Amino acid sequence: MPDLPTPQDAAEAALFSECWDAVLSYADLCTSGSAAASQLATEAFTHGIREARAAAEGTKSTGRRTPRLPRIPLLLTSVRTTAAAWEAHGQGHRLDPDLRLWLNSEKADRYTGPPLHRPLALRGLRDMQEPDAALLWLAEVEALPLPAVARRLGLDPAAAAEELAQVRALFRDRCHRNHLDTPMDADCRSYARLLDAVTRSPGAETPEDLSRHLARCVECAEAAACLRLHGGGLPSALAGGVIGWGGLAYLERRRRAAEAGLAGGRTDAAVDTGLAEGKVAGPRIGRTGLLVAAVIVSALALTVSLMPFDGTGGGSADARGDSADRQPVADPGVSSPSATTRPAGSLVSTEPSESEPSESANGSETNPDPEPQGTSTSPAHETDDSADPTHSASSSCEVTYEIVNQWPDGFQASVTVTSAKALDSWSVAWTFHDDQRVSQMWDGTFVQNDSRVTATAADYNKSVAAGGTFAVGFLASWHDGNSVPKNFTLNGESCTSAG
Repeated sequence: MPDLPTPQDAAEAALFSECWDAVLSYADLCTSGSAAASQLATEAFTHGIREARAAAEGTKSTGRRTPRLPRIPLLLTSVRTTAAAWEAHGQGHRLDPDLRLWLNSEKADRYTGPPLHRPLALRGLRDMQEPDAALLWLAEVEALPLPAVARRLGLDPAAAAEELAQVRALFRDRCHRNHLDTPMDADCRSYARLLDAVTRSPGAETPEDLSRHLARCVECAEAAACLRLHGGGLPSALAGGVIGWGGLAYLERRRRAAEAGLAGGRTDAAVDTGLAEGKVAGPRIGRTGLLVAAVIVSALALTVSLMPFDGTGGGSADARGDSADRQPVADPGVSSPSATTRPAGSLVSTEPSESEPSESANGSETNPDPEPQGTSTSPAHETDDSADPTHSASSSCEVTYEIVNQWPDGFQASVTVTSAKALDSWSVAWTFHDDQRVSQMWDGTFVQNDSRVTATAADYNKSVAAGGTFAVGFLASWHDGNSVPKNFTLNGESCTSAG
């Protein structure tokens, strides 16, 4: 897996943190397992950041603005194009089957074909100034509360609602112009003015002939969704038109993440970043304090990972985000000041094979590559941290600790455990030595007491066969050092360290 690009400064590091969870969430929808999702997200993120930097340099050198999407939708479209590259280069088996069908259809061609035939929402958003487009996307698709969006974008919270209304109207105007510029047949052209008039007024009724036309014409139906600002259809029009396949499922994930984060009483770090509303400011991560933004976004989507969705794992784009069997990949983020655990340093996950099921203790097959689960700040059951375990040659468990990626003040790591015994449940613990603090974990829940971190099995990966392997991944902060943790235990028994 390629490393993520190194942030150029503290502001870009904070921006990376804000965007990564969205990219990983959509990559999870596009793939068949968490290992593939992580790799797809990493490749897409790297490609998208390079594209954004190149566009920024071009603007500086020429002094002319190049139309482009705001950062998050830009990176989400990069996931789609990276998935298309996988399909073209023999890695399509790692993608969702429905996505593969879509990539080989005329629907996908619209996103890469002639500009005037591309989805109207995509063209309209690109034509807006980037700050305006970012405000619209964060409020409508990411479903962040307006005060949070205002703080993130440096706007006056008191005027944010009025500014959003103006930006919506601006988006409608851009879409209307683009619709008129689109090559249309005579039938569509005859309905263009009527469509504009009907969608402007909340109380206007749609004539029967126009309704029949919209039922048959995809382009005009998309135009109606973009032009009608009332009725609550704008988020769907944006997500579906900009992202393409899986856009509605992504939208549902982000809505549930935001709702769960607010309903769950997230109160940390809102003052610094505005990504979640609350009363208690979150701890500053590192010298810049800007990475707090990541923590909060992650916390919002983490809770959604625990919630069931309506569809099946291999269902349609609208249903893929909702499955009892498939949990969304945890969005990296920020941790709560009171209960976060902080696994020290690394981020590389040694994920098990996606294609080979392992046997559980009761003889049933379990998924060796379970979908990541959201973090929980409530300790499920902690190991006894009073003991100071030492590594023993006769240990019944072996631990591999790997740093997947590292950036100033933060890192991602994985802990992979091989157990000689069959387990009905597990709890793995370790001790950090450089004041690392865990902010988010997937494939398990965690609690951190000072330097001791305890990770407990999620509901779906408790059973481990004799000789079987399980893993947890996490995001954490570090300050003056990021050494490998010591004193690993499994269910209270000491483990040896691999490597």
